[in-house]
Amino acid sequence: MAAQVTPLIVLLGPTASGKTGLSIELAQRLAERGTPGEIINADSMQLYRGMDIGTAKATPEERQGVPHRLFDILDVTEEASAAQYQQLARQQIATTRERCSTPILVGGSGLYLRAVTDVIEFPPTDPRLREQIESELAAEGTAALREELRTADPESAAVIKDDRRLVRALEVIRLTGRTFTSYMPQRRYEPSAEPVIQLGLRVERSLLHRRIEQRVQHMQAAGLLTEVRQLEAAGLRRGRTAPAAIGYQQFLRVLDGALSEDQAVEETIIATRKFARRQETWFRADARITWLDAPAEDLTDKAMEAITARTG
Repeated sequence: MAAQVTPLIVLLGPTASGKTGLSIELAQRLAERGTPGEIINADSMQLYRGMDIGTAKATPEERQGVPHRLFDILDVTEEASAAQYQQLARQQIATTRERCSTPILVGGSGLYLRAVTDVIEFPPTDPRLREQIESELAAEGTAALREELRTADPESAAVIKDDRRLVRALEVIRLTGRTFTSYMPQRRYEPSAEPVIQLGLRVERSLLHRRIEQRVQHMQAAGLLTEVRQLEAAGLRRGRTAPAAIGYQQFLRVLDGALSEDQAVEETIIATRKFARRQETWFRADARITWLDAPAEDLTDKAMEAITARTG
């Protein structure tokens, strides 16, 4: 009889909910059971080298010797791709299981998490076509392109608000002849990922807001502006995804003289709170998640109980 694989533990929740600390504690608890945890990053911005302070990336000391995978694998000039990440993460999960260790997928990027756990087909890309559409957007504005999207894919048109996703949706439609909506995933686990245990951290809204404010203020004190200045010298502005990261886009404006550092902090706090609400909305729709109230003194115990209930 084939050996039973270790479960894939998914630890998710809004930013500043305590995922990093809990993931390390879970990895250590699992080691006591003989199946040590290895943390696999599912935060799209923690893929980038040098984006440490602004993404609240765990330091080597904070990691306490627990293996951390898929961190610092991209330069800031490179584009993060959910399709590429899917391949890397699934391979990492497989090799972790081959070591009889437990993969712990940790992050708040909903699409990246589902790219790993669920059956998802990613549409192809064509850089030249994308550039053509971006040129049309710059020359003609959004009205004509939004009308094209409404005609070809009214369902996508109803929910897409930003220009970046508008361009991507039209790229897919023109390239494949299929609607962008047709590529949207269903909530069904990819067989190679199973068994999957999803644990979500739930934090009372006002407390989460205070934690976000404290985190951003800590980032400022830790030298976020210096980090952004160093990344700018390394080509941050040439990237497609990295310069759009919350915190980095605001502090780039400090370098431009458009904001004071205190204004950048305030704008980062506001943007992070909005992002956290979007994360909560995304995760709330998934009935497969077991929710844990955080912070709590017995949080690790509760998480281990949920894991044990599924694995024995």
